[in-house]
Amino acid sequence: MVRRLTCFGAIGILLGAVSCFAQTEPALAQPSVTPEQARLLKSSEAFIRNLYTWGPEFKVKLGPLGPSPSPDFYTLPIELTLHDQTQTGSFYLSKDGKMFIRGELFDISVDPFAASRAKLHIEGNPSKGPEHPSVTMVEFADFECPDCRELHGSLKAIETHYPQLRIVFKDFPLAKHPWAETAAIGARCAFMQSPATFWKINDDLYDGQDLISTENVWQKLVDFASQAGLDTGAFKVCMASPDAKKAVEDNMADGAALGVNSTPTVFINGRLIVGSDAAALTQFIDFELAATKK
Repeated sequence: MVRRLTCFGAIGILLGAVSCFAQTEPALAQPSVTPEQARLLKSSEAFIRNLYTWGPEFKVKLGPLGPSPSPDFYTLPIELTLHDQTQTGSFYLSKDGKMFIRGELFDISVDPFAASRAKLHIEGNPSKGPEHPSVTMVEFADFECPDCRELHGSLKAIETHYPQLRIVFKDFPLAKHPWAETAAIGARCAFMQSPATFWKINDDLYDGQDLISTENVWQKLVDFASQAGLDTGAFKVCMASPDAKKAVEDNMADGAALGVNSTPTVFINGRLIVGSDAAALTQFIDFELAATKK
């Protein structure tokens, strides 16, 4: 298993880290490496260690080399470990091994956000707003996350100000939060029984975040369900069944496919925003609304 951390001092800055939340992901099987690729990886490691002053105390794992938006470059994944913390990222390496790029490569002939939109899979998830929106905001969130609670508060004003906006919620409970997955399963059970009631449970979980613990989260969820008028017997059965858990895990898999590793992470018409900055959200929404009027 790879422990992905997005707050790692100088390493985090170099690899583009944006927050201090973590998610555990399964390690993937590594494809075979050709002799030429092995040579490129070896020379790249030497260059990168010298560039960033990463001495022997840093464990550097590069590869496998993969395709990039440019046919002349490989994508070069990196896994960097110092003590018990690991940070992941990626660079670009020219296929002749002479050029190294830190940053992003874009094909300007295609929509840079189309690939993200295709991976969001918003159907079957809690949503509110117009059926045919001008702007769709997809939020990956964790009910135990303080920054998610902050964003939750900001969204109240944002959705009032932008009636053209549709908000979609997708679960992404972090491994470091002990009751977050249970809360996500409970909220999903509320959605499965009464889609509109999800948003009431959503409010209750964030409003009561400081009062919820690993020991009482189950009972709190049952209480919230009862107060919302749900059938608590059916709710308990759902909580114990695999269906809601699978829906949560599917959302987490979608997030991982999109590179989500912290919460909250938001996509506005496919544009990525990490964190709870309301000003950034409104900037993106305004831009997208203006674009639809052209």
